[in-house]
Amino acid sequence: MIHIFQRHCNVSSNSVGKTRPEWFSREKCFKNLLDTMGDEVSLTVVFDGTPTDHFVEKYEGFDLVSFEGGNDGLSFLNLLNYVECLDIEDDDIVYLLEDDYLHQTNWPNVLEEGLSRPGVEYVTLYDHMDKYFLPMYNNLQSQVIATPSAHWRTSPSTTNTYACRYGTLIKHMDIHREYCDLEKGFTRDHDKFVRLWQEGSNLITSIPGYSTHVEVEYMSPIVDWQKYGDI
Repeated sequence: MIHIFQRHCNVSSNSVGKTRPEWFSREKCFKNLLDTMGDEVSLTVVFDGTPTDHFVEKYEGFDLVSFEGGNDGLSFLNLLNYVECLDIEDDDIVYLLEDDYLHQTNWPNVLEEGLSRPGVEYVTLYDHMDKYFLPMYNNLQSQVIATPSAHWRTSPSTTNTYACRYGTLIKHMDIHREYCDLEKGFTRDHDKFVRLWQEGSNLITSIPGYSTHVEVEYMSPIVDWQKYGDI
């Protein structure tokens, strides 16, 4: 079973200045998620604030909870606190998801394949474009593995969109909380996953990506993402 917890808000200060494709909208990303997640997946929208006149009110088939946060750091901390108190089996998958991602069809099966690999604790379906051009990754070495539907590479970090077993999230809950920077108002996701690597954990990402963060410079390569935004 996959339990999605997707964060939404009325206004995101973290998104100011990001370059989006002309066809982009968060509602398209949300509709894409609803259309691709399948029957064996549950969705909870975790809203920061009150969803007054927000597009999520137009849709059905998911639970909605609201918390007062006001920034990314507190919003993610509220999400962690909420998920920690739920009655979820340790082996179930939790997928923590931001609101500006698109997914290919069949992504739930691919996600399950990744987390079924022995020793794998964290999975992202986002093939980070920055790993291919930023100088800091010029000497990056990755192990490449295969599952029935996809190839994967080990990766040192990802965004705050990732999946793991519920038991894994609980095991590392203190680390996930520690990197919610309430003073600066955001979550230090890169630093968090570097820390998890240092603690003996790991992260793999599908190649090509079965999801993408919809920001022009950093979208998962190879895939024509506009067609998924137009579903």
